[in-house]
Amino acid sequence: MTKKLSLALAQIAPVWLGQRRTLEKIVSYISDAANQGAQLVAFGEGLLPGYPFWVEPTQGAAFNNDLQKEAYAHYVDQAVNIEKGDLDELKKVCRDMKIAAYIGTIEKAQNRGAHSCYASMVYIDASGEICSVHRKLRPTYEERLVWSPGDGHGLRVHEIGDFTVGGLNCWENWMPLARTALYAQGEDLHVAIWPGSRRNTHDITPFMAKEGRSYVMSVSGLFSKSDIPKDLPFSDIMMDNAPDVLADGGSCLAAPDGSWIVEPFEGERLVFAEIDHNWVNRERQNFDPVGHYSRPDVTRLEVNRERQSTVYFKD
Repeated sequence: MTKKLSLALAQIAPVWLGQRRTLEKIVSYISDAANQGAQLVAFGEGLLPGYPFWVEPTQGAAFNNDLQKEAYAHYVDQAVNIEKGDLDELKKVCRDMKIAAYIGTIEKAQNRGAHSCYASMVYIDASGEICSVHRKLRPTYEERLVWSPGDGHGLRVHEIGDFTVGGLNCWENWMPLARTALYAQGEDLHVAIWPGSRRNTHDITPFMAKEGRSYVMSVSGLFSKSDIPKDLPFSDIMMDNAPDVLADGGSCLAAPDGSWIVEPFEGERLVFAEIDHNWVNRERQNFDPVGHYSRPDVTRLEVNRERQSTVYFKD
């Protein structure tokens, strides 16, 4: 018996720090993926409206610096507020085209005042419902100057066909306990999203596939100097100090035995693949990390999935 699922890896660049135009581009790619038969499409980390590539080339650690304040103010302005409907177009296209999607967003969270930014991985199902919003647990390096740490609320999986899908942002994928939290919920298709770097995806994608005996799709973004808008207050400094390529893609797909189905690739495009759930069952015969090859009487994980907030009101 075959129980198959059609995937699309959408490796694209944002219209950097422009929410409206990046949203339009994502909608177009979701439609294209659905028209070519995909049941699930995924996009890179922080794609909407873009990764904070300005921080390193503009000395982002300078304290109380006017340029950094202006850059951050623009970033917050272009971030998405889910509660106010900023993702309604994505919900509509998923519903109309009957396709599920993982989208990397920069979220200004309403329950935290809507002035701080979170790297949030949003899952929209084929009925157009937002089923989870996973705020990145630990921003990495320069990200900590821009993004706030998230919580465990989004450590959830979703049924799509015969598969159980979950996902993590970028270097969260190196966190063994975060991965285990998803394995324990039956994950057999893992979506790892990245701002874009083959050096990250090449090694960890087959490793996670072997560990989880799951399919793993890593989906990256792209970004080059040519993508820097001229009207940003820090564009000249970035042009002087940034490398020509800041994110080179590297999206890929590994099978449950760690072999490549789609090797890391470059360029802006949709890449399609079909996966078969039977391969998961075959590889779980000799190793299941949370099933027959676990010892919960000896070691087990406790996960707090409460959405964190500064204040809890009782009216």
